[in-house]
Amino acid sequence: MSKKIAVIGGSGVYDLFEDGETVSIKTPYGKVENISKITNKETEAYFLPRHGPSHSVPPHLINYRANIYALHTLEVEDIYATNAVGSINQKIHPGEFVVPDQLIDMTKNRILTFFDGDTEIVFEDGTSKQGVVHLDYTEPYTSRLRKRFLSLANESSKKFHDKGVLVCTEGPRFETPAEIKMFQSFGGTLVGMTSVPEAILAKEVQIAYATLCLVTNYGAGMQEEVTHAEVIELFNKKIQVVKSIMQKIIEGN
Repeated sequence: MSKKIAVIGGSGVYDLFEDGETVSIKTPYGKVENISKITNKETEAYFLPRHGPSHSVPPHLINYRANIYALHTLEVEDIYATNAVGSINQKIHPGEFVVPDQLIDMTKNRILTFFDGDTEIVFEDGTSKQGVVHLDYTEPYTSRLRKRFLSLANESSKKFHDKGVLVCTEGPRFETPAEIKMFQSFGGTLVGMTSVPEAILAKEVQIAYATLCLVTNYGAGMQEEVTHAEVIELFNKKIQVVKSIMQKIIEGN
């Protein structure tokens, strides 16, 4: 039986799946129509563009539940995600990569769970959960997948950090300098807008999840100004490293 994995990311990674089959999945939370599928050796790989195929959906309006439930329906076992993030630690610089191990949720208006009291989640082994469910979240990012990212990162000459605390904010605005100082006092080292509730929902449906973060800027107050244009410019310069790592994961190397 082939192993089923998924990659969640942006337009740069989409190139790896441009010859793939388009898959549409109807979920209780809406239809997901933009999934691409390729088969390589013993790996069945799916790509889900987080912001939509034209990168038009802002982070606070992404239908995270539909996305993750669709991958659950496809019986995906592992999710390898990518994120563009800001550094709020002077030892982590723009252009470097981080595989975070911890997460702080600072979102405000997002639905964070499948378990609303009524919804039943059925797992591949036939077991299910329903009603009031309290999930252990000691390990928000799966160590097995994190080690996979890092083992491939060691083959690159780029700078990788093997852990970090990702603070997820609501967006779509960037954070204030005062907020950055608060996040630093919490122990945060990175700030982004899309890891919550994606990582939480994946754990609820028992899909292993980890993310490879590209640092595109410093947080507000740590540099003169943070602009979306500079984030995109640096991301485009470094996307080839991300694509190379994802290609090896898809090929099972």
